[in-house]
Amino acid sequence: MTHELVTLGETMGVLAADEVGPLRTGHRMVLGIAGAESNVAIGVSRLGRHATWIGRVGGDQIGQLVLRELRAEGVDVSHAIVDEAANGLMLKVRRTTATTEVMYARRDSAGSRLRPDDLPVDVISSAKVLHVTGVTPALSQTARAAVFRAVEIARANGVLVSLDLNHRSRLWPDDEAAAVLGELVKQCDVVFASDHEAALVVGVVEHADAATRLAALGPRHAIIKRGDRGYLADIDGKPFGGPSISVPVADPVGAGDAFVAGYLASWLDGATPARALETANLVGAFAVAAPGDWEGLPTRAELTAFARRSDPVTR
Repeated sequence: MTHELVTLGETMGVLAADEVGPLRTGHRMVLGIAGAESNVAIGVSRLGRHATWIGRVGGDQIGQLVLRELRAEGVDVSHAIVDEAANGLMLKVRRTTATTEVMYARRDSAGSRLRPDDLPVDVISSAKVLHVTGVTPALSQTARAAVFRAVEIARANGVLVSLDLNHRSRLWPDDEAAAVLGELVKQCDVVFASDHEAALVVGVVEHADAATRLAALGPRHAIIKRGDRGYLADIDGKPFGGPSISVPVADPVGAGDAFVAGYLASWLDGATPARALETANLVGAFAVAAPGDWEGLPTRAELTAFARRSDPVTR
């Protein structure tokens, strides 16, 4: 089997309110799954590349749902481990039409028990891309060690290492996150960050300089995801930038993961940096136009049709 993209982390069950408003007034909830790394794996898989997800899931029905959904999306979960602990759970509430609130129930979850011994060395060492995020190192010391071990294996075998800073302030304090993520950035080839996340690592700088400052730490590809303000990048010392694509926003959660999936799938396709960034931007726009963290991610055919759209109705 050809392992193109390999990623590791925690995938949680998601209970999402199907109405806008505060949770305390009572809402019907829809059950699904989500995780920064598995969102990327699904996105890459839908774009026609092979993706493998590594992690621990609960032996409960939420854990079973995680594995079933990932398999259904063509993601290889043959190296996932079923743990006796409960699977993590997330509540997602659209507080207003413009804001989303996320709450976690993931302390001591199955996913947080990931450890270095769980890693299939042969899979990581034979991959084309290893993708990690700043979420997993925040879950536990063993999960943090697993991320650094995975990066070590990948680097020793010439595997491209990708990192999305993905800072979760509810999981760890900024100073701890800055120290750990700063060390990871130095060991990665591709780094994605928001403006705030970049500032966490390199200090507050002008937006135009953030990518350059990240690249100075070691990555060849430093990309700033700016949401509705587009993107900035420094790739092999060359600056790139572009505006966002205007679409009606149904759900902003998962847009960053979609952007990453589009970029990495394009890299696997052999695309130029400019083309990869354009595709990433398009995948991100496609994703926010539908509800859910990953449900709206496009297939290759849908992406092509979306890029050429002139009529909102396909006949």
